[in-house]
Amino acid sequence: MKTRVAFGVGGALFVILALFVFPPIVAQVCMMALAVVAAQEFTAAIAGKENRLLQGAAMILALGMSWASARNSYDPYFTRAMLLAGVIVLFAVLLRKHKTMGFAELAGAYFGGIIIPYLLMSLIRMFTMTDADGKLYILIPLLAAWGSDTFALFAGMAFGKHKLAPVISPKKTIEGSIGGVLGAIVLLVIYGAAVSALTETHLSILLCVAIGLFGAVLGQIGDLSFSIVKRKSGIKDYGKIFPGHGGVLDRFDSVIFVAPAVELLLHLFTKLGL
Repeated sequence: MKTRVAFGVGGALFVILALFVFPPIVAQVCMMALAVVAAQEFTAAIAGKENRLLQGAAMILALGMSWASARNSYDPYFTRAMLLAGVIVLFAVLLRKHKTMGFAELAGAYFGGIIIPYLLMSLIRMFTMTDADGKLYILIPLLAAWGSDTFALFAGMAFGKHKLAPVISPKKTIEGSIGGVLGAIVLLVIYGAAVSALTETHLSILLCVAIGLFGAVLGQIGDLSFSIVKRKSGIKDYGKIFPGHGGVLDRFDSVIFVAPAVELLLHLFTKLGL
């Protein structure tokens, strides 16, 4: 637990430095690296750790997709090109290894190398929305996802009686889930009020409530979704890159679902003038 807490505090400090002190390229490179590692972890879980060829292909695709999707706000051409490249590269691998590999492994590598990086890079797309607002926007999905997870943990410990998903995640409870949603809403409202009061960026209460609600629900779905993949793959953690936390997918499973939703909500509320 001490290692988990110490790494969590250190990670939070690094996020703050990357957003507000270091040049923007640092945050972009870090997210690209995380996307590449996530691709390897997911492909290894689906196709097996011994399938180095497919893992390598997924990692290369993840590098290209994370770079392309970060540029999506400026030119969606590169993202579309990577969608096609993923199909061509992975089917080429399948044609070469068709005797020992099936379509399930191919689909897993495509999801790991193309879909996951695109979803993760929502954080960078929000970061580059505007020079000032982006640094504040990128914290929103992190607060929604990890805040919900934290509140759900403590609510479950205090009030948990009814299992939420006993087969997938035996420790999660319905009471904890509700506490996570309510906690995320309160946390986002407080964050929105602080941002609106201390900066020129305005985050409406309605937006914060919507993000807290949908972010918490999607975060819990993301957590359970990646947990069931682990169970079906027979692994405890996706990796060991984060001491006390596991792999990238163990730490960012909820963020992968929440970040794209927050990106869409920000664009929607901006267009509606809310």
